Amino acid sequence: MSAAELPEREGMDYDVVVVGAGPAGLATAIRLKQQAAERGTDISVVVVEKGSEVGAHILSGAVIDPVGLDALVPGWRAEADAPLTVQVTDDAFYLLGPAGGVRLPNFAMPPLMNNHGNFVGSLGNVCRFLAQKAEALGVEIYPGFAADEILYDDKGAVTGIATGDMGVDKNGVPKGEFTRGMELRGRYTVFAEGARGHLTKQIIAKYDLGAGRDVQKFGIGLKELWKVKPEKHKPGLVQHAFGWPLDGKTGGGAFLYHIDDEQVVVGFVVHLNYQNPWLSPFDEFQRFKTHPTFRDTFEGGKRIAYGARAITEGGYQSVPKLSFPGGVLVGCAAGFVNVPRIKGSHNAVLSGMLAADHLLDALAAERSHDEIASYEAAWRSSAIGADLKKVRNVKPLWSKLGTFVGISLGALDMWTNTFGFSLFGTLKHGKTDAASLKPAKDCKKIQYPRPDGVLTFDKLSSVFLSNTNHEENQQVHLVVKDMALQKASEHDVYAGPSNRYCPAGVYEWIEEGADAPRFQINAQNCVHCKTCDIKDPNQNITWTAPEGGGGPNYPNM
Repeated sequence: MSAAELPEREGMDYDVVVVGAGPAGLATAIRLKQQAAERGTDISVVVVEKGSEVGAHILSGAVIDPVGLDALVPGWRAEADAPLTVQVTDDAFYLLGPAGGVRLPNFAMPPLMNNHGNFVGSLGNVCRFLAQKAEALGVEIYPGFAADEILYDDKGAVTGIATGDMGVDKNGVPKGEFTRGMELRGRYTVFAEGARGHLTKQIIAKYDLGAGRDVQKFGIGLKELWKVKPEKHKPGLVQHAFGWPLDGKTGGGAFLYHIDDEQVVVGFVVHLNYQNPWLSPFDEFQRFKTHPTFRDTFEGGKRIAYGARAITEGGYQSVPKLSFPGGVLVGCAAGFVNVPRIKGSHNAVLSGMLAADHLLDALAAERSHDEIASYEAAWRSSAIGADLKKVRNVKPLWSKLGTFVGISLGALDMWTNTFGFSLFGTLKHGKTDAASLKPAKDCKKIQYPRPDGVLTFDKLSSVFLSNTNHEENQQVHLVVKDMALQKASEHDVYAGPSNRYCPAGVYEWIEEGADAPRFQINAQNCVHCKTCDIKDPNQNITWTAPEGGGGPNYPNM
């Protein structure tokens, strides 16, 4: 059935449409309703979420700075269903070598790296808590519906989104249970999709929101949740490490957080500007757990969950323009992660609140579909701007000078920024993550040990623990624009890094048969991390939204 033959979409009209039920999107919705009530008015707000439920696609460390929650929901700590109950009790930083590690003295760390007063827990559960608050205020939330298309008026302003059609087979033909998507039209639309959102990517390109800004940078974060032996559980213990198993030129690090119920979160971040196409972030993560400083934590324990997600890392100088005709960007869609602190949820909430205040002023003035320029003008002088400006040089120093020199100078810069100045000004990031790979012939091949199934694992058993599911007979949501280019470059020049940078076993180069090598996409495995959309050296792979409700279903992550 052609597009012209499809039935018309039904539609609903709102004052504000929010895409994404993460901390930024939900904070926007809550603040809009709170402030409208204070002004004695009522506005209609809808949130659309591609996960099967709120929190299903949320993945974060997470050590959470409560400054955003405190401002949005005062008194949340005293509530019976408070989503965070374990505060940081001990904060440790380690530099690792192959055989051991050195704990760095806490007094030498810049003050902003201090985690005391923060909470450890599940950001997914925080979002579930916020969703309840939003619905109690009258916000409509529709999980299981992926925003698939941006709607524009004849002047080029955003007027809302359309959700994807359901029940379309792999050839694009409607099946018996076919359901047309719905148009959600708003006076303003808020994009809160998180890192590398597929609609956000289109918006940034259409309105050239990156003009005059540095390139955006990314990392991949991998995470496991373990149930450990009671005697090894230390609620509130926070540990961060860098160095081994990564070499000195590759940015990244690891974390262990002891949360509640004898559970320990272990995670690993690799900056996606790494050069060696033989590197596998997933396998580096598995190797990390064998380090003598940390492996004892897991002895006798059981791994109960796994996930992976891209992280925005460009920071202050890479934040695109946040406003455009008909809408705004908030949260990680805008790139508000503080890289050295490995924290973004506090700024996500604060950005949602800031955007809501400016949106409400526009609505009160009977405006619609125009640009909320005041929000763009306000963020750098807000708490978000102050937070990101202090750490703006850490990532470029690390990338240019390597782990040991780069981190040392980055720490110095954070110290001087504590007193209001920088010796470096504002440094540039350089080229994109996609352009950073070297040809395979110029790099050393990395041999990773086989997983033991006790402490280290393979990708497929890990994806099983992410509860990932997609309707099998649907169009592949990972689009390769030029398959000949994929063979000539990604395979022949870079030795097929997609097989290694993907943390879910989605991509394979099949070297057997008459048509070898053949690029195979196992789309059912996709955990929606977006790494392929970022790291493919030719930008030849585009992540698009599968049917709503597909993807991971993260519990307590």
